[in-house]
Amino acid sequence: MKKIIIIEDEEIMLDLLQRKLVSAGYGVVVARDGEEGLQKIKESRPDLILLDVVMPKRDGFSVMAEIQKDESLSKIPIIIVSNSGQPVELSRARQLGARDWLVKTEFDPRKLVEKIKVQLGE
Repeated sequence: MKKIIIIEDEEIMLDLLQRKLVSAGYGVVVARDGEEGLQKIKESRPDLILLDVVMPKRDGFSVMAEIQKDESLSKIPIIIVSNSGQPVELSRARQLGARDWLVKTEFDPRKLVEKIKVQLGE
């Protein structure tokens, strides 16, 4: 079973993502801020990371920068889940290793699973 970590501080979105991924057959680990997320990434070595950008303690860009410093973590695919689809944020996220992007206001659970399958080569 593939393992996905969701790093998201909005409870409703976290719950929605978690339920969708569990029903699609994935193992799920959750974290509610960037610091907790980094710790859980190092502990659980997930197959994929779903990462919010705006969070308490440490934002998504900072989490990605930290992941890139660790060769054993830097290969894990990252999909950003954010309220913004601004090109400048998208560009920065890609430079820090994000492979894909989901805008929360346009959230479609089917698209989420499709994007994850592409990143995991399923």
